Amino acid sequence: MELNRSHFVGMGIGISILIAALFLMKTRYFFFLVGISIILSSLPFILSIIQKNREESEKESMFLEFSRNLVESVKSGTPINKSIINVKNKEYGALTPHIRKLANQISLGIPLRQALEIFSKDVKNKTVSRALTLIGQAEKAGGNIGGILESVGEAVSMSDKLKKERLSSISALISQGYLIFFIFIVIILVMQFKILPMISGISGSDMGGIIGGVNTGGTAKIDPNSLSNAFLFLLIVQGFFTGLTVGELSEGNVKAGIRHSFVLMVLAFMIFTGVNLVLGK
Repeated sequence: MELNRSHFVGMGIGISILIAALFLMKTRYFFFLVGISIILSSLPFILSIIQKNREESEKESMFLEFSRNLVESVKSGTPINKSIINVKNKEYGALTPHIRKLANQISLGIPLRQALEIFSKDVKNKTVSRALTLIGQAEKAGGNIGGILESVGEAVSMSDKLKKERLSSISALISQGYLIFFIFIVIILVMQFKILPMISGISGSDMGGIIGGVNTGGTAKIDPNSLSNAFLFLLIVQGFFTGLTVGELSEGNVKAGIRHSFVLMVLAFMIFTGVNLVLGK
């Protein structure tokens, strides 16, 4: 991932908040500000990953459109080399610069197969790369390039259709995953503000009698702050893995779950620390 201005701005803001938090180290706002600094520092990187995933999806859909245009042109009797040059001025979203580069290379006399290999390396998409390999092999073998292009377009279309059907069929499971996570947060908050105060009120000698009947000498105590931090870490870890699971189920890609993980972790942190700031002592 290449760093750009937004990454440095995010890191700069995060570091500034972290420095400000150092002056409040002995207050209950310190931990909250540290979390905010981490969130703002990582936000540009998360947005870059989300944008990259969107571009990958756009490349596949635009390649389908590109294939259809080539099929129409080739079936009308135009050679595939000339067909690529003819469609280069059309808009194909994220694929536009790559298609124009491909057309320019063919115009300069670079063999189609070699130009397609360069195109595949530039696009960096598995679905598109497989399709381009088939087109290159068909052109080399001198087969029915129009039929091959049509088959490639149908394969890419079917792949895109299956992804959309998969996402639609499990959308209810995704909603349930988010709902269950919010319920988990509520349970943790109830433990934090209802159960922990009750346990903290138990004397050390009582705790000694409860824990296996062993006499602890009345010194056993529970630190609410330590348990509160443990609860927060538990929520963050739970949010991270829940997001990855949601991404794998919805799009078949763990990387697609990073945005879900980030959203769940941020919500868990903001809700938990916010409630602690309002209701905590």
